Amino acid sequence: MATGTQVDVVMPQMGVSVSEGTITRWLKQPGEPIAADEPLLEISTDKVDTEVPSPGSGVLQQILVQEGETVEVGTRLAVIAPEGAAPAPEPVAAEPPPAAAPEPVAAPEPEPAPAPEPVAAAPEPAPAPAGNGDLGKSFVSPVVARIAGEHGVDVSKVPGTGRDGRVTKKDILAFVESGPPPAPVPAEPVAPPAPEPQAPPPAEAPVAASPQPEAAAGETLEPMSAMRKGIAEHMRRSLDTSAHVTSAIEVDMSKVVAIREKVKREYQQAYGVNATYLAFIARATIETLREYPYVNGEIRGDQIVTRNYVNLGIAVELADGKGLIVPVITNPGGYGTFHGTPVISQPQAAILGTYAIVKRAWVVQDELGNDVIAIRPIMNITLTYDHRLVDGALAGRFLRDLRERLESWDETAFQS
Repeated sequence: MATGTQVDVVMPQMGVSVSEGTITRWLKQPGEPIAADEPLLEISTDKVDTEVPSPGSGVLQQILVQEGETVEVGTRLAVIAPEGAAPAPEPVAAEPPPAAAPEPVAAPEPEPAPAPEPVAAAPEPAPAPAGNGDLGKSFVSPVVARIAGEHGVDVSKVPGTGRDGRVTKKDILAFVESGPPPAPVPAEPVAPPAPEPQAPPPAEAPVAASPQPEAAAGETLEPMSAMRKGIAEHMRRSLDTSAHVTSAIEVDMSKVVAIREKVKREYQQAYGVNATYLAFIARATIETLREYPYVNGEIRGDQIVTRNYVNLGIAVELADGKGLIVPVITNPGGYGTFHGTPVISQPQAAILGTYAIVKRAWVVQDELGNDVIAIRPIMNITLTYDHRLVDGALAGRFLRDLRERLESWDETAFQS
């Protein structure tokens, strides 16, 4: 945003559930010229690592947040001034105000005779302080609400360190790790006699800090990005939360392969990309999920949440294996893998895995009803599900119906 002739650089919002970001590298230093939309800095969040373009042209006058610091969305990061502007002045310590002259003290008046003390009334509750504190407490980001729901935490009981007392992801995770606060001890009606003074306990020896890892010969140390830390925390918490079970099924993809070959050129001309098998699988999955609300649901506290809609996400890999985004269907089969046991992305109840299509000898029936061996394109599909909500029989029926849709899908069904 602009302030007069200056332009403020702020931490951008990189997603609905992203509330903070970490400065990984400044690409410009104070005093250097910068053009609008030129990369100015690199940031890292638990969703993505990306460059941030300059919101205006001029000279980078001041950097307010240093590399490695994590701040909330909307925080001022730097100031861009027009070319030729004076550099930012160094902060000057404010001089203390002169001491005020003492006021004359009036002579004390004679005190009146003490009146009988009335019975003390119950004190009235203090009025709520004015300000935005309640506003900050009332706003909860989706990621904080999700973590609170998984652990049954009342967010209003969590002390917030964010703007206007808002509870951040770090606050809710620290509260969960520390456990519930101890129950208050009821006051005793009669004060016990004062205990005899005891010698103070010996001071505990300070805990030695964990040594920093050192690279051995032939090794390279690389700091974890904020996204990789977020993935590690999310996956570990998922394994601690859900009872993971994986079931698999083999699917004859002959009809899907034939339809894809038929619409491939039309799809390329219309959309500029090739039609992939994942589009067919996604459509069949959505249709099947409508009949299995528990597979499309979640556990929230001690309640089961089901939905009358399907919000399907497909895992997208960043370059060089730097992370994954939105894993609800994961497709490692593009690299030739034929089986896996993916980890559920909380708070979902399941994650579908699709794998490589491999030509294999397959037993089929000919037109006379006799068993014959044919070469068919076969795909393994896995369903990892939360056994707290989804039973094995239900998961098996879901995979059976998904296979039926894929094996019997004709062109008319695809276009409907």
